Amino acid sequence: MSTESSEKPNIRQVASIAGVSHMTVSRVINGHPSVREETRQRVLDVIGKLNYRPNSAARALTTNRTRRIGVVMESAVEFGPTSTLRAVELAARRADYSVTSIAISDDETLSSAEAVDTLIGQGVDALCIIAPRSSSVSAIRKISICIPVLVVKAERDATFLTVSVDQKLGTELMVDHLAGLGHRDVLHIAGPLDWLDARSRERSFHVRAASWGMRERPIVVGDWTGDFGYHFARGLRTTPEYTAIFAANDEMALGVIHGLRERGIRVPEDMSVVGFDDLPVTRHFSPPLTTIRQDFHALGLSAMDVLHAALDGREIPRRTRIPVELVVRESSAPPREGRHG
Repeated sequence: MSTESSEKPNIRQVASIAGVSHMTVSRVINGHPSVREETRQRVLDVIGKLNYRPNSAARALTTNRTRRIGVVMESAVEFGPTSTLRAVELAARRADYSVTSIAISDDETLSSAEAVDTLIGQGVDALCIIAPRSSSVSAIRKISICIPVLVVKAERDATFLTVSVDQKLGTELMVDHLAGLGHRDVLHIAGPLDWLDARSRERSFHVRAASWGMRERPIVVGDWTGDFGYHFARGLRTTPEYTAIFAANDEMALGVIHGLRERGIRVPEDMSVVGFDDLPVTRHFSPPLTTIRQDFHALGLSAMDVLHAALDGREIPRRTRIPVELVVRESSAPPREGRHG
């Protein structure tokens, strides 16, 4: 094997074979609009034939970009945030970007603002904040940031780009489902209300429940874990008056079903229990769980699409919502005769 064939292809080879200058190849690589389409295609054909990969450091110098996206994730253990991060990473690779992520948890001293500062210090081109808490968004808002910032949240925001699963629609679909079965007294177990998704679901629940004339009942604030749902249900002293429990995520719903069973309360015969997320295992719960399916893959892809458009200077919507789907399984049923709230 010759020395030439064993070396990685370089920009000189691409330019020589395509019959253009090094500058023209560089402009094609960096998407410069001044290159004629015929020339651009010829260069791209040579790049593909040689399997040429431009040096990222050199490209960063010419474009003032690192082609790296920074991600701050509020929780590395919840299914939704980690699934969204994987989709962002997949979409980034397809767009020839890399991802640097920092996960924050309650037991760590690193704040969201410090995580953002760290990523900006590494020269990322844009930021994505996944599963944010309201306190984190407030802290980040105080930082002077000169790159695109996208926050995965449902509410409109004058400062940041946003994408989200349609939390309001998902909650409305679930309340409508329970109301259609005849339930008029539903307990909502919310997630931590500093989490923007939990707050959106809690607010939407109250509004939709009121539209059905459901009994006004104080919510229970949980912590997303199955343990919380289990201990809540296991601690019930008497059979509740409410006929259904709408847990803000599937893990708490699973814990509730476990706790109710130990209390001798059958699901769904005595109490309907529903969740939100559609974890892969929910179809194997006992009984299989009625829930709202969130498309975390589409959410991550959409987040990267919006950031990519922002970086390229293309027009983008300030707010993007991903649709949801009601998945009806065996954990929900009409209230037992004589129990209609």
